[in-house]
Amino acid sequence: MRKLIAGVVAGATLLLAGQAFAADMPYYPPVIEIPDVDYGYAGSFYLRGSAGGNLFWSREAFGYDCVAPCGGLVESSFPFTEVGYGYSVGAGIGYETGTGLRFDATLDYINNEGATVTKPPAYGDRAGDYRLSLRSTVALVNGYYDFSFGGGGYGAAGGAFAYVGAGLGAAFTHANISAPPGVVVPPGGNTSLAAAGMVGVGYDFGAVVADIGYRGLYLPQLSTSTPVPDTVWSNHNWLHEIRASLRYRFN
Repeated sequence: MRKLIAGVVAGATLLLAGQAFAADMPYYPPVIEIPDVDYGYAGSFYLRGSAGGNLFWSREAFGYDCVAPCGGLVESSFPFTEVGYGYSVGAGIGYETGTGLRFDATLDYINNEGATVTKPPAYGDRAGDYRLSLRSTVALVNGYYDFSFGGGGYGAAGGAFAYVGAGLGAAFTHANISAPPGVVVPPGGNTSLAAAGMVGVGYDFGAVVADIGYRGLYLPQLSTSTPVPDTVWSNHNWLHEIRASLRYRFN
């Protein structure tokens, strides 16, 4: 009996001592893991490719000519009577900041056919239609601002967006002019300033971004740069383009 009582007392003592020791142990809350912040594609480089159609227009062309009877060559101007149509393809490399701003450098090849200048019958055997074939390589440095739709942000898979942009650079142009029978206009080309304004919409899929938009390309002067009196030129020329582009992000 005494052994039984001693065993009960010993067990109760150990139980009380264990509870007291547990009460003295510090409490450690469970560890909560905080996921890494996803910064999307902020601060990323990208490659881009573009293709589209264009329309060329200028108010008038200039050259050295005379109205019969000819008393000597004088500078004359002739209106464009038809617009030219063509295409462009291009590529570039750029950088986007993740805040809506992005910048790129592009190189485009432009082909345009059919812009027509008409000389009236008073010009005798030099009267008729003169059709322009235009080839140009245009190098531009561009800046854009993207407007995100629906709060998608500017990171990966940012969804739909719109953009505006502007560019500045140079155009290296070659012109070939198809003249009436018996008339020869020597081909030639020139280098001029080039400026552009862009607007469009697109969709950000993440690693790939697609957009479609309008680009107005301004060329202050196009010229054959041939010796007088063969030189022909036009001022304040515009190429109106509808282009589709794809961008691929490096990271």
